Amino acid sequence: MAAPTIHVPVLPAEVLQWLDPQPGKILVDGTLGGGGHTRMMAEKVDPEGFVVAVDRDVIPLQRAEETLSGLPVKIAHANFVEIPKILDSLEIDQVDGILLDLGLSSDQLADDGRGFSFDSDGPLDLRFDMRDKKTAADLVNHLKEKDLADLIYQNGEERLSRRIAKKICHIRKDTPFETAKQLADVVTSCYPPVAGSGRGRIHPATRTFQALRIAVNRELSSLETALETLPDRLKPGGRLAIISFHSLEDRPVKQAFLDDPRLSRLTKKPIVATEEEIARNPRSRTAKLRVAERV
Repeated sequence: MAAPTIHVPVLPAEVLQWLDPQPGKILVDGTLGGGGHTRMMAEKVDPEGFVVAVDRDVIPLQRAEETLSGLPVKIAHANFVEIPKILDSLEIDQVDGILLDLGLSSDQLADDGRGFSFDSDGPLDLRFDMRDKKTAADLVNHLKEKDLADLIYQNGEERLSRRIAKKICHIRKDTPFETAKQLADVVTSCYPPVAGSGRGRIHPATRTFQALRIAVNRELSSLETALETLPDRLKPGGRLAIISFHSLEDRPVKQAFLDDPRLSRLTKKPIVATEEEIARNPRSRTAKLRVAERV
């Protein structure tokens, strides 16, 4: 049995408001995570409807088999780009709503064996799906300096990407990178100290780890594919709700909801967490929810 979840779902009331789960509806949660959104939706569609819950990480699926037992939930171990294939296997043509929460879960951050946390002495892994072969350590230890710098800049929007890549490549000649803490310490050393305020609000390694995680898990290409294919699997009036946590995710979602003739944008501006929610769940601070409806 997987450890109990510590993850708190972001924007829960807003997700329920915009997806409007009702008895008999069929919904998809493409990013099961801690199961909070899935549970809320499943309780609303019960008894005639159900929720298809998808995740690339097998641990949330193992947990859900017990914690969501008795609720109308069908789980699948897959990337959310495979939602059309999953629906075909269930003989479902179109659904009433699809939710994608693109954030990293607190459960993954707390798992020392995955390397998502900067102070983890566990392996520098960063894979969501452990069936994938390439890890973050593979990229850090084997990419050419220019390619590594480009990756950190493009996927992390890190202004010190060249300095960071140069130092990584210098160190790895003698000491290959194995742990998350090892990499985080090197990235941090590339930043000048900030007088009087530590090193600023976010950890210096945040953008570098984001860049590597995006590359390892092909997150942006998966999102691009989902934005192309998922609208066809919505019923007329069905809704696609996407929660993003940084501009590299939010920009393509915003553009797709504006440009796709299959969709009508319902949220002109992204919905963000209230001060009360941020105080209760600090990870919701950067969350942005956008919703569109199938025309």
